[in-house]
Amino acid sequence: MLDRLQKKWKVSGLQLFLILCTFALGGSMCGYLTRLLIEPMHIENALLYGTLYFVILTLLWPLCVLAVSIPFGQLAFFKNYLRKIASRLALNKKENVEEDDDMIPIAIFASGSGSNALKMMEYFKDHPKIKIVLLVSNKPGSGALHHAANFGISTLIIEKEAFLKGDAYLPELESAGIKFIILAGFLWKIPGALIKAFPQKIINIHPALLPDYGGKGMYGLHVHKAVLEAGESESGITIHFVDDHYDHGATIFQAFCSVQLNDTPETLAVRVLALEHAHFPKVAEQIILDAFE
Repeated sequence: MLDRLQKKWKVSGLQLFLILCTFALGGSMCGYLTRLLIEPMHIENALLYGTLYFVILTLLWPLCVLAVSIPFGQLAFFKNYLRKIASRLALNKKENVEEDDDMIPIAIFASGSGSNALKMMEYFKDHPKIKIVLLVSNKPGSGALHHAANFGISTLIIEKEAFLKGDAYLPELESAGIKFIILAGFLWKIPGALIKAFPQKIINIHPALLPDYGGKGMYGLHVHKAVLEAGESESGITIHFVDDHYDHGATIFQAFCSVQLNDTPETLAVRVLALEHAHFPKVAEQIILDAFE
């Protein structure tokens, strides 16, 4: 059993020991504090006592394990662990809610600050046909997760091994009813299992005019630096379908901007990002609607 936990959580033997200690001490602290809060009430009704005990215990448990995790050096693990629990609970709510058959549930994948993800959330907030139901990120502290929380969108934090070599989180995506995926600054390569499950229903945006300046390692300022070093007179954006190779799928849309003599990678990035914000949500909307006509 311990071996299975170690593999599931991808931790060392020492870290597993510290995690289990945190669970044990956090649970004990939680039970102690719960009794401390209830006993002064002198509740004689067993049913009422049990119900109140369970409610307080449930509310205190996350706080207790987080507090205990700090001296054990496991705060990052438990923050991620609790976030996963919250995400799965949110996803499971959909089983008890009647879905509108006309709505198209989509997921956004993002790794960084999430400016494109934010534009998508703003654009689709009250859309009559398309609904963002899940934000997927490989970075626990990403800005995209913060934006999703502000919009009340469920989140899912993924781990590299499970994503690339495991089930690609298909069960979680299926549970959320996802029908289309938008990559908005997502830096990992999409595994074949995901592409097969969503044929022609995964799109990405690249900050250059593909097929030039694409491929592994071509992201962010690396792209703009390469464009400038090549002496290009223009750059832009490419929105494309995702296939088995980096930045290789069929092009859907391109927009252009000039490269100026005094440009740096940072100044060029500003103009390219403006193109992304202006075009990505509208193009994504049309592609999604066309896919489900």
